Amino acid sequence: MPEKKPSIDALIDAIVPIELETLVSGDAVLAAMPHTRRVGTKPFSVEALNETTGEWETPHAGRRYSAVQAAVQLANRVGPINEIEFSEFVVKAQAVADDLNGETNFPDMLEEVARGRELDQFASAHDAQLSFTVCAQASAWSPGYIHQHAARLGFVAGVIPGRMVVPANEVGLPAILGLTFDSQAAMSEDMAQSAIREITLSLDVPQVDRREEPFARLIQSAHELARVMDGVVTDDNGQPLAEAAIGAIARDLQALYNTLDARDLSAGSPQARRLFS
Repeated sequence: MPEKKPSIDALIDAIVPIELETLVSGDAVLAAMPHTRRVGTKPFSVEALNETTGEWETPHAGRRYSAVQAAVQLANRVGPINEIEFSEFVVKAQAVADDLNGETNFPDMLEEVARGRELDQFASAHDAQLSFTVCAQASAWSPGYIHQHAARLGFVAGVIPGRMVVPANEVGLPAILGLTFDSQAAMSEDMAQSAIREITLSLDVPQVDRREEPFARLIQSAHELARVMDGVVTDDNGQPLAEAAIGAIARDLQALYNTLDARDLSAGSPQARRLFS
């Protein structure tokens, strides 16, 4: 069973319904899809209404559909949609409709672009990516030494050299925590060149469900690695991390979570993962 992609959502997408004269096959919808699923810097997506289940889904071969809709995301971490991108969306969506002999009714471009700007302003004001550094106090560390101790805390090697992650419990979801160190040192076969004096632990707040308690796990992991590796946890300025600072961050984080919840963009939700990407 293919992984279900985040569905089109009016909260963060500009949507155009494509009305069909008759049922269409999944093969026909797939054939009508554009080669690239992006409009400028924004994801472009198509969903179809399954005749059997009555639910919207990513089109599949061998199924029959009674309606289709196309969408473009209004904002992401690159910024809001602009008029050029919206015009490109219109061209792509209209091409899909033409191939399916469907009728379109596009939303107003200026209204959608304005909606994208407002969404981008909200996202920019409520984005948070936290990181703490663990610095060696005496002997430098080797990549193997870091891997050994991080693995005990649930970290596994990432795809990129010098990166480890605490994976989510569900396949396809973003990692709960990240750990990075010098990638050149990670790839070096010369032990003298692989001496590492600091590692960085990170949390991409909007990408991870608050119920995972990722901040508590971030702090716990940083302190434990510092303890067993003879290091010290520091802030962005290289100063030892004070308990008062941790408490202040935790309070700010709870307020951020509550604001995202109130906007129906809860951390870790499909909508938040798409918007903050």
